[in-house]
Amino acid sequence: MSKKRGLSLDEKREKMLQIFYDSQGFFLLKELEKSGPKKGVISQSVKDVIQSLVDDDLVFKDKIGTSVYFWSLPSCAGNQVSVWINLCTCLSYLFSAASYMMFIQQLRTVYKKLETDLQNNNKRHTELVEQCKALKKGREESDAREEALNELKSIEQKHKELKEELMQYADNDPATIEAMKKAIEVAHSAANRWTDNIFTLRQWCSNNFPQAKEQLDQLYNEVGITDDFDYLELPAVVPLAVTEGEL
Repeated sequence: MSKKRGLSLDEKREKMLQIFYDSQGFFLLKELEKSGPKKGVISQSVKDVIQSLVDDDLVFKDKIGTSVYFWSLPSCAGNQVSVWINLCTCLSYLFSAASYMMFIQQLRTVYKKLETDLQNNNKRHTELVEQCKALKKGREESDAREEALNELKSIEQKHKELKEELMQYADNDPATIEAMKKAIEVAHSAANRWTDNIFTLRQWCSNNFPQAKEQLDQLYNEVGITDDFDYLELPAVVPLAVTEGEL
C-alpha cells in the first residue's frame, strides 16, 4: 500500500485561500491553524502558508486592537478598491455597536479638525497676500525711488567712514582717558601694596634667619629684588598743549 503523498506549497495555498473565499470573514491565526487540517493542511505549516499569501497580496492582515486579523475575498487579486469597500462593510459587523459608533465619532472629530485647519490656513494665506500687496505700495520702481536709494547708500557709506575716523581718535576721548587714569591708579596702588608685602617678608626672613643673610640676598637678586627696589611714584600729569588748529 503506497503512502499518501503530502500537499505541495501551491496546493496548500489554494486550500487556505478556499477557507477565506468560502466564509468571506476575518480570522485569527489560531482559527486558521484549526481550520487548516480540515482542508488537509497541517497546523504547523499554516503560519508559513498564510505569510506567503500575505507576501503575494492574496491575503491581507491588519491589527485591530491587540489582535491581528487575516482576510481575503475572491476579488482581492484583481480589485483592490473592492477589497477596501468590503473591509469597511465587514468592520461594521466586526465591531460592537458602541465601538463602531465611537470609531465613526473619532472620524468625524478628525474631519472637523482638518476642515478647521484648512479654513484657518486659507484665511492666513489671504491675510499674507493682502499684507504683501500693502507692502508693495509706494515701493514701485521709479526714478524718485532709485534716487532715494542711491542717496541712502551714499549716507550709509559716509556714516561708515566717519565711524572709522572716530575710532582713530578713541585714545583721545575724555571718557577713555579718565578710565585709563583710574586704571593706572588701581594698578599703582596694587603694585605698592605688593611692594610693602615684599618688604615685610624680607624683614621677617632677616629676623628669623639671620645666619642665612647671604643666601637670602642672593635669592633676592635672582628674583629682581635689588638695592634700588622701592615703592612706585606716579609722575606728575602734564596737560597737553592746545594748538591753534584745535581751537
